[in-house]
Amino acid sequence: MPGMRRRLLTLGIILLAGLVSISPASADRAHGGLVSEDPADWTPHVLDGTVYAFAVHGDTVVAAGDFSTVEDSRGQRYGRSNVFAFQLGTGKVLPGFAPSVAGPVRAVAMTGPGEVVIGGEFTEVNGARRRGLAKLRLDGTTDQGFKATVDGYGMVRSLAARGASVYAGGEFTSISGVDRPALARLDSRTGVVDPGFDLELERREGGRLWVQSLALSQDGSVLAFDGTFSRVQGARRPQVAVAYTDGGGTVADWSTGAYAESECDPRYETYLRGIDLSPDGSYLVVVSSGHQSGPGVMCNSAARFDVADGEDALPAWVNHTGGNTLLSVAITGAAVYVGGHQQWLDNPYGDKSAGPGAVSRPGIGAIDPASGLALDWNPGKGRGVGTEALVAYPGGLLVGSDTERLGGEYHARLGAFPLR
Repeated sequence: MPGMRRRLLTLGIILLAGLVSISPASADRAHGGLVSEDPADWTPHVLDGTVYAFAVHGDTVVAAGDFSTVEDSRGQRYGRSNVFAFQLGTGKVLPGFAPSVAGPVRAVAMTGPGEVVIGGEFTEVNGARRRGLAKLRLDGTTDQGFKATVDGYGMVRSLAARGASVYAGGEFTSISGVDRPALARLDSRTGVVDPGFDLELERREGGRLWVQSLALSQDGSVLAFDGTFSRVQGARRPQVAVAYTDGGGTVADWSTGAYAESECDPRYETYLRGIDLSPDGSYLVVVSSGHQSGPGVMCNSAARFDVADGEDALPAWVNHTGGNTLLSVAITGAAVYVGGHQQWLDNPYGDKSAGPGAVSRPGIGAIDPASGLALDWNPGKGRGVGTEALVAYPGGLLVGSDTERLGGEYHARLGAFPLR
């Protein structure tokens, strides 16, 4: 694809400063400004393992991952089996929410006050068989009316919920016996697979099929997702796609060939690591990994795509780390926050080094949604494996990872940046 490479090279050099406009946003995560560089003092600490995901409803946060012990800001410790809940603003750990989950929890979605769907690699919840999916009440009990179970390989990697629907993406062939490779829509009360919603994901070149991550627009009408697929509802969609969720779901006209090649590392089945949609659903940002670097490749970068650009869209901008993985992304009205184990942003010419124009942004950073250039926001973070979870909520930004330093302070594996 030499033509695309030349165009991406140009994008990497000039980063299209100032050429992209942002639609007005009115959603609860459409912040009008940046979050503070000073992390909140009230957040709990996770004392082992990794935090992979958050879900927020009102003033309640459910945090999920692979861990066994948490500690509140007063030093009180709690045994927690891969999932726990706390209160925004105080960090109070919910004492009654202590379910036993036999395996890592990769994804969470709040479906209403006092209830949460969890997804991951687990096989049992509260002593009963629950493979890959379960619904919990915030008193710690299992919702017995939600009966979804994952078949095939049996891993749920990402969840999103709006209204009466839960979207589940991961590595599975079916849910509760209904054929839905890698992506399904479920009834949030019963877990029953929506029989009319089928995006028909395929992987034509062989290998394992999965959805790595997914994101919903604030109103739930637009779904973006990435993974190892090559076709969606018969249309060519290499590794990333957008669909409209009304009715039975329809793949959007938008597509890109930017990730069609495996130049980042042929050993990776996909080098895409995270995706988010703007609050109004007008654009998406994808973050990636890989072992290559340079302005002409999409490895180790964050890239914005506008949904209105239709077929064969080129990125509006690409921000390169210079050879370090990005794992997570959260879009607000004011910024595109990215996390991983990166050392720099604005670094198209670096190769595990700071090239011309590079700015230091260890572990976490913020990008201007319009220009694609790094913003001044630079709290710093321990790098470790990387920042696995970034979730914007009305009052700020939640951060989950495997490290203990955030903004120059001790915040073990979990932290929050309040709005300024």
